[in-house]
Amino acid sequence: MTQVDTFETFHRMAGLRLTNVRKSFGAVDVLHDINLEIDGGEFVVFVGPSGCGKSTLLRVIAGLEESTSGKIQISGRDVTFATPSNRGVAMVFQSYALYPHMSVAENMSFGLKVAKRPKAEITRKVEAASDVLKLRPYLDRRPGQLSGGQRQRVAIGRAIVRDPDVFLFDEPLSNLDAELRVDMRIEIAKLHQELGNTMIYVTHDQVEAMTLADKIVVLRAGRIEQIGAPSDLYNDPDNVFVAGFIGSPRMNFLSATTGQAGELHIGPHRLPGPKLQNALAENTLVTLGARPEHLREARDDEPGVPFTVRFTEYLGGVSYLYGEIGAGAACTVEAHRGRVPQQGEVIRITADPSDLRLFDSKEQRLR
Repeated sequence: MTQVDTFETFHRMAGLRLTNVRKSFGAVDVLHDINLEIDGGEFVVFVGPSGCGKSTLLRVIAGLEESTSGKIQISGRDVTFATPSNRGVAMVFQSYALYPHMSVAENMSFGLKVAKRPKAEITRKVEAASDVLKLRPYLDRRPGQLSGGQRQRVAIGRAIVRDPDVFLFDEPLSNLDAELRVDMRIEIAKLHQELGNTMIYVTHDQVEAMTLADKIVVLRAGRIEQIGAPSDLYNDPDNVFVAGFIGSPRMNFLSATTGQAGELHIGPHRLPGPKLQNALAENTLVTLGARPEHLREARDDEPGVPFTVRFTEYLGGVSYLYGEIGAGAACTVEAHRGRVPQQGEVIRITADPSDLRLFDSKEQRLR
Protein backbone atom coordinates (compact mmCIF):
# COMPACT_ATOMS: atom_id res chain seq x y z
CA MET A 1 0.00 0.00 0.00
CA THR A 2 1.38 3.42 -0.96
CA GLN A 3 1.30 6.62 1.06
CA VAL A 4 -1.57 8.10 -0.87
CA ASP A 5 -3.69 4.97 -0.43
CA THR A 6 -4.21 6.13 3.15
CA PHE A 7 -6.32 9.01 1.83
CA GLU A 8 -9.93 8.29 0.99
CA THR A 9 -9.65 10.98 -1.67
CA PHE A 10 -7.30 8.85 -3.74
CA HIS A 11 -10.27 6.69 -4.75
CA ARG A 12 -12.75 9.55 -4.94
CA MET A 13 -13.18 11.12 -8.35
CA ALA A 14 -15.33 14.11 -7.51
CA GLY A 15 -16.68 16.25 -10.31
CA LEU A 16 -18.13 19.73 -10.11
CA ARG A 17 -20.88 21.44 -12.08
CA LEU A 18 -21.92 25.10 -12.06
CA THR A 19 -25.20 26.04 -13.72
CA ASN A 20 -26.07 29.69 -14.41
CA VAL A 21 -24.14 30.86 -11.35
CA ARG A 22 -24.30 34.61 -10.74
CA LYS A 23 -22.81 36.76 -8.00
CA SER A 24 -23.67 40.38 -7.32
CA PHE A 25 -22.54 42.77 -4.63
CA GLY A 26 -25.44 45.18 -4.44
CA ALA A 27 -25.97 46.62 -7.90
CA VAL A 28 -22.59 45.40 -9.13
CA ASP A 29 -22.64 42.12 -11.06
CA VAL A 30 -19.33 40.29 -10.52
CA LEU A 31 -20.14 36.88 -12.07
CA HIS A 32 -22.48 36.54 -15.05
CA ASP A 33 -24.24 33.19 -15.66
CA ILE A 34 -21.24 30.91 -15.18
CA ASN A 35 -21.77 27.45 -16.68
CA LEU A 36 -18.91 25.05 -16.10
CA GLU A 37 -18.40 21.31 -15.78
CA ILE A 38 -15.23 19.84 -14.26
CA ASP A 39 -14.57 16.11 -14.43
CA GLY A 40 -13.38 14.19 -11.41
CA GLY A 41 -9.60 14.19 -11.12
CA GLU A 42 -9.04 17.17 -13.42
CA PHE A 43 -6.62 19.97 -12.64
CA VAL A 44 -8.47 23.10 -13.72
CA VAL A 45 -6.99 26.61 -13.63
CA PHE A 46 -9.04 29.81 -13.53
CA VAL A 47 -6.98 32.53 -15.16
CA GLY A 48 -7.56 36.13 -16.10
CA PRO A 49 -6.52 39.69 -15.29
CA SER A 50 -7.04 41.28 -11.88
CA GLY A 51 -10.71 41.97 -11.22
CA CYS A 52 -12.04 39.38 -13.67
CA GLY A 53 -13.88 37.43 -10.93
CA LYS A 54 -11.71 34.33 -10.68
CA SER A 55 -11.16 34.50 -6.89
CA THR A 56 -14.83 35.37 -6.33
CA LEU A 57 -15.82 32.30 -8.36
CA LEU A 58 -13.52 30.13 -6.26
CA ARG A 59 -15.00 31.54 -3.04
CA VAL A 60 -18.52 30.88 -4.32
CA ILE A 61 -17.55 27.24 -4.98
CA ALA A 62 -16.05 27.03 -1.48
CA GLY A 63 -19.16 28.54 0.11
CA LEU A 64 -17.23 31.52 1.48
CA GLU A 65 -19.43 33.72 -0.71
CA GLU A 66 -23.10 32.96 -1.34
CA SER A 67 -24.12 32.88 -5.00
CA THR A 68 -26.85 35.30 -6.02
CA SER A 69 -28.46 32.67 -8.22
CA GLY A 70 -27.64 29.41 -9.97
CA LYS A 71 -26.76 25.89 -8.87
CA ILE A 72 -23.53 24.30 -7.59
CA GLN A 73 -23.03 20.53 -7.54
CA ILE A 74 -20.05 18.63 -6.15
CA SER A 75 -19.88 14.84 -6.57
CA GLY A 76 -23.47 14.99 -7.80
CA ARG A 77 -24.69 16.68 -4.59
CA ASP A 78 -26.41 20.05 -4.70
CA VAL A 79 -24.28 22.17 -2.36
CA THR A 80 -25.61 25.58 -3.43
CA PHE A 81 -26.78 26.38 0.09
CA ALA A 82 -24.43 24.08 2.03
CA THR A 83 -21.96 25.51 4.54
CA PRO A 84 -18.26 25.42 3.57
CA SER A 85 -17.56 22.54 5.97
CA ASN A 86 -20.27 20.42 4.33
CA ARG A 87 -19.19 20.90 0.72
CA GLY A 88 -16.27 18.47 0.69
CA VAL A 89 -13.74 21.13 -0.29
CA ALA A 90 -10.48 22.35 1.23
CA MET A 91 -8.93 25.69 0.36
CA VAL A 92 -5.31 26.82 0.25
CA PHE A 93 -5.01 30.61 0.42
CA GLN A 94 -2.47 33.10 -0.88
CA SER A 95 -1.45 33.79 2.72
CA TYR A 96 -0.35 30.66 4.52
CA ALA A 97 -2.70 31.37 7.47
CA LEU A 98 -0.63 29.21 9.84
CA TYR A 99 -0.72 29.52 13.63
CA PRO A 100 2.76 30.81 14.56
CA HIS A 101 2.70 29.32 18.08
CA MET A 102 1.88 25.80 16.83
CA SER A 103 4.22 23.22 15.37
CA VAL A 104 3.87 21.95 11.81
CA ALA A 105 2.10 18.83 13.08
CA GLU A 106 -0.28 20.90 15.22
CA ASN A 107 -1.09 23.24 12.34
CA MET A 108 -1.85 20.32 10.05
CA SER A 109 -3.99 18.51 12.61
CA PHE A 110 -5.86 21.51 14.05
CA GLY A 111 -8.98 21.13 11.90
CA LEU A 112 -9.23 17.42 12.70
CA LYS A 113 -8.91 18.12 16.42
CA VAL A 114 -11.67 20.72 16.25
CA ALA A 115 -13.81 18.11 14.48
CA LYS A 116 -13.00 15.72 17.37
CA ARG A 117 -11.56 13.03 15.14
CA PRO A 118 -9.90 10.05 16.90
CA LYS A 119 -6.26 10.61 17.89
CA ALA A 120 -5.06 7.58 15.91
CA GLU A 121 -6.78 8.84 12.76
CA ILE A 122 -5.23 12.30 13.20
CA THR A 123 -1.74 10.85 13.63
CA ARG A 124 -2.15 8.59 10.60
CA LYS A 125 -3.35 11.39 8.32
CA VAL A 126 -0.73 13.90 9.43
CA GLU A 127 2.08 11.38 8.95
CA ALA A 128 0.77 10.33 5.54
CA ALA A 129 0.43 13.94 4.38
CA SER A 130 3.87 14.86 5.70
CA ASP A 131 5.38 11.96 3.75
CA VAL A 132 3.70 13.05 0.52
CA LEU A 133 4.88 16.65 1.05
CA LYS A 134 8.33 15.75 2.40
CA LEU A 135 7.59 17.47 5.71
CA ARG A 136 8.33 14.59 8.12
CA PRO A 137 11.65 16.14 9.34
CA TYR A 138 9.88 19.43 10.15
CA LEU A 139 6.83 18.24 12.09
CA ASP A 140 8.14 19.64 15.39
CA ARG A 141 9.17 23.02 13.99
CA ARG A 142 7.13 26.19 14.09
CA PRO A 143 6.25 28.18 10.93
CA GLY A 144 8.82 30.88 11.73
CA GLN A 145 11.56 28.27 11.40
CA LEU A 146 10.51 27.29 7.86
CA SER A 147 11.14 28.73 4.41
CA GLY A 148 8.29 30.18 2.38
CA GLY A 149 8.02 27.04 0.27
CA GLN A 150 7.93 24.81 3.35
CA ARG A 151 5.20 26.95 4.92
CA GLN A 152 3.15 26.69 1.75
CA ARG A 153 3.53 22.90 1.86
CA VAL A 154 2.26 22.93 5.45
CA ALA A 155 -0.80 24.87 4.31
CA ILE A 156 -1.36 22.28 1.58
CA GLY A 157 -0.88 19.47 4.10
CA ARG A 158 -3.55 21.00 6.33
CA ALA A 159 -5.91 20.75 3.36
CA ILE A 160 -4.89 17.18 2.48
CA VAL A 161 -5.66 15.73 5.92
CA ARG A 162 -9.28 16.84 5.60
CA ASP A 163 -9.85 14.32 2.78
CA PRO A 164 -11.65 16.83 0.55
CA ASP A 165 -13.48 15.98 -2.64
CA VAL A 166 -12.02 19.10 -4.26
CA PHE A 167 -8.88 21.13 -3.55
CA LEU A 168 -9.19 24.88 -4.11
CA PHE A 169 -6.01 26.96 -4.51
CA ASP A 170 -6.30 30.77 -4.46
CA GLU A 171 -3.05 32.16 -5.95
CA PRO A 172 -0.98 30.05 -3.53
CA LEU A 173 2.44 30.94 -4.99
CA SER A 174 2.17 34.70 -5.40
CA ASN A 175 4.12 35.39 -2.18
CA LEU A 176 7.12 33.33 -3.30
CA ASP A 177 10.12 34.48 -5.32
CA ALA A 178 10.41 33.49 -8.98
CA GLU A 179 12.71 30.47 -8.52
CA LEU A 180 10.68 29.06 -5.65
CA ARG A 181 7.44 29.50 -7.63
CA VAL A 182 8.87 27.24 -10.33
CA ASP A 183 9.83 24.62 -7.73
CA MET A 184 6.41 24.77 -6.06
CA ARG A 185 4.61 24.47 -9.40
CA ILE A 186 6.44 21.20 -9.93
CA GLU A 187 5.56 20.06 -6.39
CA ILE A 188 1.85 20.84 -6.88
CA ALA A 189 1.83 19.01 -10.23
CA LYS A 190 3.42 15.96 -8.58
CA LEU A 191 0.91 16.16 -5.75
CA HIS A 192 -1.96 16.05 -8.22
CA GLN A 193 -0.45 13.02 -9.92
CA GLU A 194 -0.08 11.23 -6.57
CA LEU A 195 -3.47 12.06 -5.06
CA GLY A 196 -5.59 12.13 -8.21
CA ASN A 197 -8.02 14.63 -6.67
CA THR A 198 -9.98 17.27 -8.48
CA MET A 199 -8.05 20.53 -8.11
CA ILE A 200 -9.11 24.07 -8.99
CA TYR A 201 -6.36 26.65 -9.05
CA VAL A 202 -6.69 30.43 -9.40
CA THR A 203 -3.87 32.54 -10.83
CA HIS A 204 -3.31 35.68 -12.88
CA ASP A 205 -0.06 34.13 -14.18
CA GLN A 206 -0.73 32.51 -17.54
CA VAL A 207 2.60 30.61 -17.33
CA GLU A 208 1.33 28.85 -14.18
CA ALA A 209 -1.91 28.11 -15.99
CA MET A 210 -0.16 26.66 -19.04
CA THR A 211 2.21 24.46 -17.05
CA LEU A 212 -0.23 23.08 -14.44
CA ALA A 213 -3.65 22.73 -16.05
CA ASP A 214 -5.45 19.87 -17.69
CA LYS A 215 -8.05 22.50 -18.54
CA ILE A 216 -7.94 26.30 -18.41
CA VAL A 217 -10.93 28.56 -17.84
CA VAL A 218 -10.19 32.07 -19.14
CA LEU A 219 -12.27 34.77 -17.43
CA ARG A 220 -12.83 38.42 -18.26
CA ALA A 221 -15.18 40.82 -16.47
CA GLY A 222 -17.03 37.98 -14.74
CA ARG A 223 -17.65 35.94 -17.87
CA ILE A 224 -16.01 32.83 -19.27
CA GLU A 225 -14.24 33.67 -22.52
CA GLN A 226 -13.01 30.18 -23.40
CA ILE A 227 -12.45 26.76 -21.83
CA GLY A 228 -9.94 24.24 -23.10
CA ALA A 229 -6.65 22.43 -22.77
CA PRO A 230 -3.58 24.72 -22.71
CA SER A 231 -2.59 23.70 -26.23
CA ASP A 232 -6.11 24.36 -27.54
CA LEU A 233 -6.21 27.89 -26.11
CA TYR A 234 -2.70 28.63 -27.37
CA ASN A 235 -3.19 27.29 -30.89
CA ASP A 236 -6.90 27.86 -31.40
CA PRO A 237 -8.07 30.94 -29.45
CA ASP A 238 -11.68 32.09 -29.86
CA ASN A 239 -10.99 35.81 -29.72
CA VAL A 240 -8.34 38.52 -29.44
CA PHE A 241 -8.51 38.58 -25.65
CA VAL A 242 -7.69 34.87 -25.23
CA ALA A 243 -5.07 34.99 -27.98
CA GLY A 244 -3.33 37.92 -26.30
CA PHE A 245 -3.62 36.67 -22.74
CA ILE A 246 -2.35 33.13 -23.32
CA GLY A 247 1.28 33.02 -24.38
CA SER A 248 4.43 34.89 -23.37
CA PRO A 249 5.54 37.03 -25.11
CA ARG A 250 2.00 37.79 -26.20
CA MET A 251 0.68 37.35 -29.71
CA ASN A 252 1.29 40.23 -32.15
CA PHE A 253 -1.81 41.95 -33.53
CA LEU A 254 -1.64 43.90 -36.80
CA SER A 255 -4.31 45.64 -38.86
CA ALA A 256 -4.65 44.15 -42.33
CA THR A 257 -7.03 44.00 -45.28
CA THR A 258 -7.83 41.01 -47.45
CA GLY A 259 -6.69 40.84 -51.05
CA GLN A 260 -7.02 38.38 -53.90
CA ALA A 261 -6.60 34.64 -53.36
CA GLY A 262 -6.58 35.04 -49.57
CA GLU A 263 -3.64 37.43 -49.48
CA LEU A 264 -3.31 39.91 -46.65
CA HIS A 265 -2.23 43.50 -47.18
CA ILE A 266 -0.39 45.34 -44.42
CA GLY A 267 -0.05 48.80 -45.91
CA PRO A 268 1.65 48.31 -49.30
CA HIS A 269 3.11 44.95 -48.26
CA ARG A 270 1.69 41.46 -48.75
CA LEU A 271 1.58 38.24 -46.75
CA PRO A 272 -0.04 34.90 -47.58
CA GLY A 273 -3.18 34.53 -45.44
CA PRO A 274 -4.49 31.41 -43.69
CA LYS A 275 -7.08 29.25 -45.39
CA LEU A 276 -10.58 29.94 -44.02
CA GLN A 277 -13.73 27.84 -44.22
CA ASN A 278 -15.52 30.82 -45.77
CA ALA A 279 -13.44 33.13 -47.93
CA LEU A 280 -13.60 36.83 -47.10
CA ALA A 281 -14.46 39.52 -49.62
CA GLU A 282 -11.61 41.68 -50.83
CA ASN A 283 -10.77 44.80 -48.80
CA THR A 284 -12.25 43.32 -45.60
CA LEU A 285 -10.58 44.86 -42.56
CA VAL A 286 -9.24 42.17 -40.19
CA THR A 287 -6.86 41.84 -37.27
CA LEU A 288 -3.92 39.57 -38.03
CA GLY A 289 -2.53 37.58 -35.08
CA ALA A 290 0.97 36.09 -35.22
CA ARG A 291 2.96 34.62 -32.35
CA PRO A 292 6.61 35.74 -32.07
CA GLU A 293 7.94 32.21 -32.70
CA HIS A 294 5.99 31.96 -35.96
CA LEU A 295 7.53 35.08 -37.49
CA ARG A 296 10.80 34.64 -39.38
CA GLU A 297 13.06 36.46 -41.77
CA ALA A 298 11.69 36.18 -45.31
CA ARG A 299 13.69 34.66 -48.13
CA ASP A 300 14.45 36.77 -51.19
CA ASP A 301 11.82 34.92 -53.25
CA GLU A 302 8.86 35.28 -50.88
CA PRO A 303 6.68 38.20 -49.80
CA GLY A 304 7.26 39.85 -46.45
CA VAL A 305 6.83 43.05 -44.46
CA PRO A 306 9.64 45.32 -43.23
CA PHE A 307 10.41 45.10 -39.52
CA THR A 308 12.64 47.65 -37.78
CA VAL A 309 14.52 46.27 -34.76
CA ARG A 310 14.41 48.68 -31.79
CA PHE A 311 15.59 46.43 -28.95
CA THR A 312 17.06 42.93 -28.67
CA GLU A 313 16.55 40.77 -25.59
CA TYR A 314 19.18 38.01 -25.49
CA LEU A 315 18.20 34.97 -23.39
CA GLY A 316 20.81 32.43 -24.42
CA GLY A 317 19.20 29.85 -26.69
CA VAL A 318 16.62 32.37 -27.90
CA SER A 319 16.45 36.12 -28.45
CA TYR A 320 13.42 38.39 -28.73
CA LEU A 321 13.46 41.25 -31.19
CA TYR A 322 11.17 44.14 -30.27
CA GLY A 323 10.41 46.60 -33.00
CA GLU A 324 7.93 48.11 -35.44
CA ILE A 325 6.17 47.23 -38.64
CA GLY A 326 5.15 50.00 -41.02
CA ALA A 327 4.02 53.21 -39.34
CA GLY A 328 4.86 52.23 -35.79
CA ALA A 329 2.84 49.02 -35.24
CA ALA A 330 4.60 47.21 -32.37
CA CYS A 331 5.79 43.68 -33.06
CA THR A 332 7.92 41.00 -31.38
CA VAL A 333 9.90 38.38 -33.29
CA GLU A 334 11.57 35.33 -31.78
CA ALA A 335 15.07 34.61 -33.13
CA HIS A 336 16.96 31.38 -32.52
CA ARG A 337 20.57 30.43 -33.19
CA GLY A 338 22.35 32.14 -36.02
CA ARG A 339 22.55 35.78 -36.91
CA VAL A 340 20.55 38.03 -34.61
CA PRO A 341 19.62 41.39 -36.20
CA GLN A 342 20.86 44.41 -34.29
CA GLN A 343 19.18 47.59 -33.11
CA GLY A 344 18.17 49.84 -36.01
CA GLU A 345 18.42 47.09 -38.60
CA VAL A 346 15.48 46.57 -40.98
CA ILE A 347 14.61 43.04 -42.06
CA ARG A 348 11.67 41.55 -43.96
CA ILE A 349 9.58 39.09 -41.98
CA THR A 350 6.93 36.57 -42.93
CA ALA A 351 5.15 33.49 -41.55
CA ASP A 352 3.65 30.26 -42.78
CA PRO A 353 -0.05 30.89 -43.51
CA SER A 354 -1.17 28.03 -41.24
CA ASP A 355 0.45 29.79 -38.26
CA LEU A 356 -1.50 33.03 -38.70
CA ARG A 357 -4.85 33.79 -37.01
CA LEU A 358 -7.48 36.24 -38.22
CA PHE A 359 -10.08 38.12 -36.15
CA ASP A 360 -13.05 40.20 -37.27
CA SER A 361 -14.04 43.75 -36.30
CA LYS A 362 -15.63 42.43 -33.09
CA GLU A 363 -12.36 40.69 -32.16
CA GLN A 364 -13.85 37.24 -32.74
CA ARG A 365 -11.88 34.51 -34.48
CA LEU A 366 -12.35 33.89 -38.20
CA ARG A 367 -11.92 30.20 -39.00
